[in-house]
Amino acid sequence: QVQLVESGGGLVPAGGSLTLSCVASGRSSTIYSMAWFRQAPGKERDFVATISRGGSTTTYADSVNGRFAISRDNAKNTVALQMNGLKPDDTAVYYCAAKFGTYSATPSEYTYWGQGTQVTVSS
Repeated sequence: QVQLVESGGGLVPAGGSLTLSCVASGRSSTIYSMAWFRQAPGKERDFVATISRGGSTTTYADSVNGRFAISRDNAKNTVALQMNGLKPDDTAVYYCAAKFGTYSATPSEYTYWGQGTQVTVSS
C-alpha cells in the first residue's frame, strides 16, 4: 500500500506559475511509476505528465508540453509538477497517481491516487 498526498494548489493569474508536490508514504516509491492527472468540472480525468521509476523518462500531454515539468526525488518520496505559463484552461483538480511497472498515460492503469489539489487560473 502507498498513500499519496498532494499540496501546492491555489489561485494564480494567467501567465503565472505554481509548483505542486506529492508525498508518498508506505512502500518505497522507487517501485512505482508516478503521474499527474487533472479533472475539470464536468470533464473526464485527463493525463498531464508521467515519470519513470528512476526519473530518467518523462512524458507530457500535448497541452502542457513545454510549460510543465515533472520531477521526482526518490530519497524524499516526492514527485513535483512545476507549472509555468498557466492558462485558464489549466484550471482543474490535479491528482497524483502511482502504479507498478512501466509509466502510462492511462488513468485506469494507476492503482493509487491522492485526494487532489485545486488549481484555479484567472483570466
